[in-house]
Amino acid sequence: MCADETSIAGKSDVIVYGSTPGGFCAAIAAAREGASVILVEPTQHIGGLSTGGLSHCDSHQMRRETLMGLFDEWHTRIVKDYTDRGLTAPYDPKLKNQALWTFEPHVAMRVTLGMLKEAGVVVQTGRYLKSVTKDGARITSLVTKDGTFRAKVFVDGTYEGDLMAAAGVDWTIGREGRAEFGESYAGKQYPKKKMEISGFDDEGKLLPLVTTSDAGPDDAGDKNIMTNSFRLCLTRDPAKLVPMPAPAKYDPARFELARRAFAAGIRGIGLDLYPLPGGKQDGNNSIGGQISLGLVGGCNTWHSAGEEGRAKIWEDHKQYTLEFLHFLRTDPAVPAQVRDKFAGLGLCKDEFLETAHFPPALYVRESRRMKGQYVISQKDILDSPEKDDPIAISSFPIDSHDCQRVALKEGGVINEGTIFPVRFANPKVGYAYHVPYRSVLPQPAQCGNLLVPIALSCTHVAISSLRIEGAWMAIGQGAGVAAALAAKRDVSVQELPYPVLRERLLAQRHVLKLPPPPPKKTD
Repeated sequence: MCADETSIAGKSDVIVYGSTPGGFCAAIAAAREGASVILVEPTQHIGGLSTGGLSHCDSHQMRRETLMGLFDEWHTRIVKDYTDRGLTAPYDPKLKNQALWTFEPHVAMRVTLGMLKEAGVVVQTGRYLKSVTKDGARITSLVTKDGTFRAKVFVDGTYEGDLMAAAGVDWTIGREGRAEFGESYAGKQYPKKKMEISGFDDEGKLLPLVTTSDAGPDDAGDKNIMTNSFRLCLTRDPAKLVPMPAPAKYDPARFELARRAFAAGIRGIGLDLYPLPGGKQDGNNSIGGQISLGLVGGCNTWHSAGEEGRAKIWEDHKQYTLEFLHFLRTDPAVPAQVRDKFAGLGLCKDEFLETAHFPPALYVRESRRMKGQYVISQKDILDSPEKDDPIAISSFPIDSHDCQRVALKEGGVINEGTIFPVRFANPKVGYAYHVPYRSVLPQPAQCGNLLVPIALSCTHVAISSLRIEGAWMAIGQGAGVAAALAAKRDVSVQELPYPVLRERLLAQRHVLKLPPPPPKKTD
């Protein structure tokens, strides 16, 4: 089946669908290899979480000496944006240590758009994918709500693997059981302390914000994924502050669980706040908290919801966020010091102007995962990190947020699914491991001209490490170079000779040699 020629909105060597950090890096990398590139974004927002509120860069838990190429250039340009305006550099990207790297969202956006423009990438927004046309195992075009796009090679740059799924590539969702890949961190995880409160109302029904009374067998997998949330850009500075919007139809009963927790003296009800330049703060779901910005269980259908369904889920998460903040600021059950802590916070008047200063991007920590040529699992991170075909090095800790909140019939409520960071003790960095080219490749019979750097082939345990902007930028750059080379040589992505790819990755300042483990600290 062929697309109507009159509806062709763009034609290029490479099309990247989805402008996440991995997506925009794939687009820039492909363009720098000489390919004509169109970056097609379903929403109006470019950059995913890197420009959408995640401004406290998690790379301080990574081996920064392995994150060169576009990641290093992007951060160098962010710092230059500050110093060119006569401001103090917020960090020094030349120092590959564990110092915090922080920036403001609008600066990240300016740098991202500048790099795309310099590379000659054509950016198209508001183009939600409707269908894919194929000739055998090759994609010929993307049909969006506003035009059709054709290319020789395609890159799925979405958090959700939308293009991959539309192209008929096999994928999975949720968590594996422990036996499937021999992963000790698979199945159910209960590292958090049980809250000694009831999760049921007077009629025996689950309280709001409790997802189940039956978590399932400890060693079994399920379809749950780690919670989504927003990364808020906040301030206390009256000159920069926009008052926090009031939630629509606030229901105090929604937070009875938190009310009971406060009454029982339980801590960990709130959110994590990280300082940013410009007198701002990055507000994040607390991985160690009991009740925070993450709407546990609210994102399990996001991947399959479609445009209208996702818009509703997005609004549900925004409503929850505003209600939760309102509860923390105003409810008499909240201790005075906690109310005071959050009462003075507002949104930032110079951030996210197009969305009334509220973050435009929902933090999709996990979604579909491709069943590709190689499945990265726990053993590849902790036991067998070296591969023959690396396109990037990842080193963020294995780190999963809550997947369920369980009311125990014998009493108590417990969060399930968190994997607290699996990393070295000092310095607190994750294990460095290769991301093989095979993990971004579909099975050849399913698609021969598609690369999947974000919803790549891995387990839930592995995505808990891979799901970070530094890793996605590096993997995206690798996929972009491969896409350009496959288009130029007119070969399938599976047939591209790895030595050719490796040469061009190194030419783009990629690091492919694993570093030695950190030296052991002695007393």
